[in-house]
Amino acid sequence: MSLDEEFGFGQYPDLLDAMPGLEDDLFPQREETADADGHIELAFLPLRDIVLFPQMVMPLFVGRERSLAAVKAAIANDENMVVSAQRDSDVTDPTASDIYSLGTEITIGKALKMPDNSTSVLAQGRRRVEIAEFTQWEPYIRVRAKVIYEPMDWDRNTEALMRAVLTLFEKTVMLNRNMPEDAYTFAINIDEPGWLADFVASTLNIPIEMRQDVLETFNPNERLQKVSMLLAKELEVLELEDQIHSRVQQEMDRSQREHFLREQMRVIQGELGEGDLFSQEISEVREMAAAKPLPDVVRAKVDKEIARLGAMPPMSPEVGIIRTYIDWVLSLPWLETSEDNLDVAHAAEVLDNDHYGLEKVKDRILEYIAVKKIAADKMRSPILCFVGPPGTGKTSIGRSIANALGREFVRISLGGVRDEAEIRGHRRTYIGALPGRIIQAMKRAGTRNPLFMLDEIDKLGNDFRGDPSAALLEVLDPEQNNSFADHYLDLDYDLSQILFITTANYLDTIPPALQDRMEIIEFSGYLEEEKLEICRQFLVTQQLNAHGLDKLELTFTDEGLQRIVRAYTQEAGVRNLEREVANVCRKIARDVAEERPYPQQISGDKVEELLGPPRFSQEMLQDEDQVGIATGAAWTAAGGDILFIEVNLMPGKGNLTLTGQLGDVMQESARAALTYTRSQAEALGIDSERFEKTDIHVHLPEGAVPKDGPSAGVSLAAALISAFTNRPIYRDVSMTGETTLRGRVLPVGGIREKALAARRAGITKFILPKKNERDLENIPERLRDDLEFVLVEKVSEVITAAMHPLRPHIRKRPSRQQPPRPTIPPTNPPPS
Repeated sequence: MSLDEEFGFGQYPDLLDAMPGLEDDLFPQREETADADGHIELAFLPLRDIVLFPQMVMPLFVGRERSLAAVKAAIANDENMVVSAQRDSDVTDPTASDIYSLGTEITIGKALKMPDNSTSVLAQGRRRVEIAEFTQWEPYIRVRAKVIYEPMDWDRNTEALMRAVLTLFEKTVMLNRNMPEDAYTFAINIDEPGWLADFVASTLNIPIEMRQDVLETFNPNERLQKVSMLLAKELEVLELEDQIHSRVQQEMDRSQREHFLREQMRVIQGELGEGDLFSQEISEVREMAAAKPLPDVVRAKVDKEIARLGAMPPMSPEVGIIRTYIDWVLSLPWLETSEDNLDVAHAAEVLDNDHYGLEKVKDRILEYIAVKKIAADKMRSPILCFVGPPGTGKTSIGRSIANALGREFVRISLGGVRDEAEIRGHRRTYIGALPGRIIQAMKRAGTRNPLFMLDEIDKLGNDFRGDPSAALLEVLDPEQNNSFADHYLDLDYDLSQILFITTANYLDTIPPALQDRMEIIEFSGYLEEEKLEICRQFLVTQQLNAHGLDKLELTFTDEGLQRIVRAYTQEAGVRNLEREVANVCRKIARDVAEERPYPQQISGDKVEELLGPPRFSQEMLQDEDQVGIATGAAWTAAGGDILFIEVNLMPGKGNLTLTGQLGDVMQESARAALTYTRSQAEALGIDSERFEKTDIHVHLPEGAVPKDGPSAGVSLAAALISAFTNRPIYRDVSMTGETTLRGRVLPVGGIREKALAARRAGITKFILPKKNERDLENIPERLRDDLEFVLVEKVSEVITAAMHPLRPHIRKRPSRQQPPRPTIPPTNPPPS
């Protein structure tokens, strides 16, 4: 507060000067005589933030012009003054409404002029007065005030109240470090209850409103009660403050003791030549921890470990373990996140530029981005599982999704992982313990919301060391992964903001509980047209750049690419196709390096010249329609494939021989097909006695390849019926479906892959169960145009569609004219 304001100098009055008998030489002992109505008229001095009680001595600084004029007039007229507190201390020119009506009559003892032209007045309160009216405002304020006389009657309660106030005041003086020790000494020498209450109230650090309330209480007993309540509140605060101060002091003493001991230890270690580097290392760790943003629980754990580290001798074996643990905790992204790019159009452009086709996957990712843009706080990150043959772009599209979202990309290959600790980590009690692969990948990512790809999840194993797929149940569960527990960290880590994508070639080996936590998205094999488009847009350019041929005017013709696809690759994906394109580029690169002539265009003939004889023939069918040979279709992890089922009949005793490394399910399908054939012998025109005199041999070529599944039931039945009825099966007809003992055809899976394989082999008619009709929606229109799909419900319908009409003997059937394959016109890549 500036010097131009009237306020008390210091918190408490000069107590010694206020002692009885000591003020006679300083203050004139006078009280203005009241008129008949009990009023006095004196100069008035408004006070800011001050309540001056009777009998109290206090210095006042006077700076306002009217206030200085009032003081001068009072001194000149040798009279007292009236003072009262302002309601608002910020008002510089108060009016009657800004001043409390109850004030104090004071006597001026001494006035001193200060260097800033203000005046310091030492005043003593005399008695309470109530302002009746303001009689003058200029050049100074004068008031007419009524003198308030306090009742002097004592009773039994008065003595008790005085003792209670003195007891509380004694404790307050002892606890309040800002209160002079003489305050209690002066208080016990006061024998009037009203004066005691005024004195105690003047020493307490309470708001101006409470001081004014005490001043306006005329009855001494009531005033003592109010003061005792104020003392009780003040004492409660002081006791709490004292407790806090004691705890702080104890903590400071403990810190000083630790500092002293650490300094001693540092000197001793310095003498031994081992302490300086260790102390510097601990200081660096503390600085790293202070600079790293961490959750409160994690920071408490780190601080505890740093304290343990600092208390250990440098040569202790625990030092390295603790330091490694602290480094791991500080290197993880606990609060760091990257900002997602939620522009759907941008994401669609990135995905289209990186991958051709895969519309289902792209639509799912764009839906995720759209929902996250609208309801980011409500959406949980999905757990996606890409399932399909090798080489179909499952892993590479994960990186494209990360680029589209603007997230970090981390990948873990789970193939061959058999130890549960690979996922959850080892406890620190083991030598060489480390966190699991999940936490290690988060360290590489640097943010807590990367795109996390778990590759080959179907190739997890389990043994005596635990089941890693069970450990993944928590990682891939949005309900639990916000507090993933790694054994090494021993801290909950939040994985809920990660976009998890897993890949697999097939679902059979993935546990059902783990499958249930993932959203399955199937990747099907590519059509020939799609492979050619991928070659044009991506593979050729990439391989030319990789082999340093991008600056040469080297092009692949459509015929050349088509020759590579048909004659040198047979796969669902494009991985081998990329290898063959790279093979062509390597041979041309050698010609360029040896400065030999090289072709500018890679045509079909040039492909055959560079890569050698075709590895696969375009037509993989039989040369002619034969008895007892049916063409089936199978699904494998590498996509679809066709298989031939051969049946030979020999004189014997009705034995059934199955060869070709068939699984249990396929062997059962063969027996069911034979049972159906025997049950329908009369309808098929077969002599039932032949079954007792004929040995049956069923063989599936490529005997080194294991084969299993129920989908060959229709093909086995057709081959058996063909052999017994001597009716050839059309060589360009392929079939799939499970059969029952009564000839019903049941649905099977992998229709799209099987149809692709049939088309690659030159099949023109594809027989499938009627209940698989819904799967035709997933087959591209170009494939439906090239294949005739025949939907059947019974084996009898298969016989009608796949076999020659009933004839008495085998007759060679000329090869059916194959429709020419559509020429794939070159297409320009879609505009970006």
